[in-house]
Amino acid sequence: MTNNKKRINEDLVSVIMPTYNSSRFVAESIESILHQTYSNIELLITDDGSTDNTTEIINYYAKKDKRVKCFSLSENMGAGHARNYSIQKANGRYIAFCDSDDIWMTDKLEKQIAYMQEKKCSFCFSSYFVCDETGTQTSIVLAPHSVSLADTKRDDKIGFLTAVYDTYAYGKFYMPTLRKRQDWAYVLLILQKCKRAFALREPLAYYRKSKGSISSNKLSLIKFNAKVYETVFGYSTFLAYFYLFSLFLPSYFLKRVNHKFTNIYYRKTLSAQTSGRITQTNKMSPIYKTKH
Repeated sequence: MTNNKKRINEDLVSVIMPTYNSSRFVAESIESILHQTYSNIELLITDDGSTDNTTEIINYYAKKDKRVKCFSLSENMGAGHARNYSIQKANGRYIAFCDSDDIWMTDKLEKQIAYMQEKKCSFCFSSYFVCDETGTQTSIVLAPHSVSLADTKRDDKIGFLTAVYDTYAYGKFYMPTLRKRQDWAYVLLILQKCKRAFALREPLAYYRKSKGSISSNKLSLIKFNAKVYETVFGYSTFLAYFYLFSLFLPSYFLKRVNHKFTNIYYRKTLSAQTSGRITQTNKMSPIYKTKH
């Protein structure tokens, strides 16, 4: 494994993080990135006009670790604008994403980059855990082995906090500056070029679901989902809603049912563990590990 680590660490990974009034969780998110076993990274944080002490926290890390680079927008413009500013500044071969309240496993990047190089794939994602605001694990989202553009057009099956793509294959992609659902639109743009993304089915991150989160109920985002079809595929409003109701919603309900049954088994397993809280040394149960 030593030789493999040496080989994969040659390529820089740019991690993109937008922040907005994120003082409660951002330090924990930054720490999870800086403690990656894959050390050749740069963390590009663009603050989107925070009014709390988020900028003080991220500037502290920038002074503490030269891999952290901080930028600030003059006003609140949305996560898409903040991410695009960081993408523009990125120098890495690989681009990855982590929001300011999410957590990565310490070996996330090491496993994903090794997998991408071994399988010669340009777009990779993984399964992930869901936790609440206190850091308590509540469920798991198991990634399919791979997804195509057609799959993702029906439903956003890629957890954005686990997404990594190779700029050597197709260059950089910039995010549509939609107010909501821009992450799904971004994934669709990448898949228009690379056609298929491949997954590690082992959970490699924690998605923190906050109360009132816009992604807590995607049905409430119907008009924004339709806007994704209009923006990415150039559909008329009528055609966008046609695809939404004929493709997205049936797939969404099917996924919800599958997710429910998956997590019945997950909760039984979790109850047998001593703790369901996030820790950087958390060990995955063998039932979630899949050989690749």
